[in-house]
This record gives sequence, C-alpha cells and structure tokens, in this order.
Amino acid sequence: MFIMGIGKSKIDPCSLSLSWSKTHSVDASSRHHESESPKSGEISLGDRPAHSSATEEPAGEQGAAGRVEEMPEEEAEEDEVFFKFVILHAESDISEALRVQNLLQDDFGIKPGIIFAEMPCGRQHLQNLDDAVNGSAWTLLLLTENFLRDTWCKFQFYSSLMNSVNRQHKYNSVIPMRPLNNPLPRESTPFALRTINALEEGSRGFHTQVERIFQESVYKAQQTIWRETRSMVQRQCID
Repeated sequence: MFIMGIGKSKIDPCSLSLSWSKTHSVDASSRHHESESPKSGEISLGDRPAHSSATEEPAGEQGAAGRVEEMPEEEAEEDEVFFKFVILHAESDISEALRVQNLLQDDFGIKPGIIFAEMPCGRQHLQNLDDAVNGSAWTLLLLTENFLRDTWCKFQFYSSLMNSVNRQHKYNSVIPMRPLNNPLPRESTPFALRTINALEEGSRGFHTQVERIFQESVYKAQQTIWRETRSMVQRQCID
C-alpha cells in the first residue's frame, strides 16, 4: 500500500505535477463559481500589431516583440496555485463539500480553496491525492455518515495524517470537520481522528475555531516551501 510521506516515491518526480491550474471542472448544476485568477496585465499574442516581414521592423520594435513572446512563460507561472485548503469528501457529499468551500471562502475570506472533486480528470487517484494534500496548506476531512463507508475515503484520511506526521511543515495541517448536514457521530469517529480537535460547524465557537486555525503566517510559510520544492523538481526534470 502506498503511504505518502514514507520513504521515496517510486513515481518519477518529473511526471508529478506539484500544482494545478486555477480553472477546475465541476458539474455546472452543482455550482457556478467566479474565477479568482490573479493574473494582471495579461498579454495576448494575438493583440500584437501584424508586420509583413521582420526586415520591415525597426530594431527597437523587434526587441519589444521578442520581450512579448517571453510573456506566456511568466504567465504560466502565475497560473500555478497553492491553495489554502482542500476538502476531502465522500463522492456522495460533493454538494456539501461545495457548500463548506463557499462558506470558508465567502464568509471568512479563506481563499482560494478546492474540493477533491475539482481535481483534474484523467489522472491517477494517488497523484491527485498527493497534489491535493501537498498543494494546499490545510486538509479538511468532511466527516459525514458517508465518509467512512468508502474504503478510498479511509485511505485518504490515513494518508493525509501520515503525511502531516512525516513532514514537519505539515504538522497540524489535517482538520477533521463535522458539517451541519449529516455529521458523523463522535462515537463513530476513528480513534486517530478523535485525537484531533475537529471543526464543529454547529458549535457556538465555530467562528473562533476557524479564525484560530487558518493563520495567514502558516499559509505563507507552507507556500514558500511548496514553491521551493516545485522549483527543485522542475530543475531535476530539465537536468
């Protein structure tokens, strides 16, 4: 069994994507999100003036054109996002996961966030899980009655817990959460999760819990490590 954070991965690091595009496909009937892409000053190559030939352009304009052609690579870097949180959930809880995502983003300003159902299609589940956990600062486990009925969900929470133990910067990054709708009873919660203080959406202290957990300084520290790791992997792929 593959457990994240233990030993060296047998998967070629060059084949792993350590980041995602800001655009994710979710069933439009489930939710309509506004795109929060921070791109600014995006330059379209199609907007450049057309020239009949390179010999007709003054030397200064040729240099400007060359600089414009370099922009897509810089913009591609801006497309790569380190999320503040990812929500791991049962397949039947997609709508509830979307509701919680919107709650955290809209009511508390904790953005960008993602749910596991929004991960890119056509990729291996293990790769998506690795990207989800390591490409976000916090991993929320949506504890509903459905969560532990699925073997894949059990694997998700054990893997994310092991990852948080084996990587120092991921310590305390796994957050169990009992939502308002169909929450998993405490007595049915696995012992490993009962040792962690869970977010209780129905409790009076929920707002205080959220503000205490999602600290901007923690996010920035993890984001720096993520960027350094991504750059190192990219250099290895080039070499």
